[in-house]
Amino acid sequence: MTPLQNGIGVWLGETLESVGLPPEVAGPLGETAIGVAMFAAAFVILYTVGKQGVLPIVERILNARDLDRHAKAPIRKMVWILYLFVGITIAFGVAGYDDFLRSLATVAAAATLAIGFAMQDVLKNFVAGVFIFTEKPFKIGDWIEWDGNSGVVEDISLRITRLRTFDNELLTVPNSQLTDSVVKNPVDADTLRIKFVFGIGYDDDVEAATEIILEEARAHEEIMDDPDPSVRLTELGDSSVGLQSRIWIENPSRADFVKTRGEYVERVKARFGEEGIDIPYPHRTLTGGLEVADGPVADE
Repeated sequence: MTPLQNGIGVWLGETLESVGLPPEVAGPLGETAIGVAMFAAAFVILYTVGKQGVLPIVERILNARDLDRHAKAPIRKMVWILYLFVGITIAFGVAGYDDFLRSLATVAAAATLAIGFAMQDVLKNFVAGVFIFTEKPFKIGDWIEWDGNSGVVEDISLRITRLRTFDNELLTVPNSQLTDSVVKNPVDADTLRIKFVFGIGYDDDVEAATEIILEEARAHEEIMDDPDPSVRLTELGDSSVGLQSRIWIENPSRADFVKTRGEYVERVKARFGEEGIDIPYPHRTLTGGLEVADGPVADE
């Protein structure tokens, strides 16, 4: 304790002794009361500073990062817990409990080491969650694909991300899996390009088929005019000529993507049928002959 605290503690001990408490009780009780009072005063001051100063600053920083509401809450809580731990440590120091602080620091270091070894995966996912919040590779409502899986993001926490598949299954994915692998976010931008290959017969008119594909793209209300739809001859297959169509849709979602592509392909197929353009299927031609051998089986 500081000399001032010692002086006040002695005075308080003498006061307690004067009201009838034994000296061996009054002295320690006075010092303890002063320590508790100093600790409480320091903690109240630090708590008020945190509420009135630190948290608003953190809030402004999070707003500047343009984080979603669900991302701000756990970060604010984490910062507040860390601040309270630091505040309690400072309050103990102000109260003069330096020996207690050293013991507490030793215990905390040992506990941190043990917890770190026991919770490596949890900590890994926690750090990955922080990266997801700060770098924002995807957000709630986005449709993403990773490691052969796909789904719509429903919730993001500091440890896991929940996604709803297109078969209506709920996936709970550790954040580390999403940061350690390549994540495809088709709807990150405001537009989505869709590619589809139409196969026509070798005897069909490529220019006529190309014009039909472009006309149906331009006539569809969900397909954008800018960028303009395009068609390229990309394949000479075993039984068909491949014409790859490239179209763009605005403000895409998985549902929009599937619906628009299905309607577009259906309309092109109908036009091909009206114009006599064939959509061939793979076929094989077998050549050769049969040989009849003489022998016991043949004689029977």
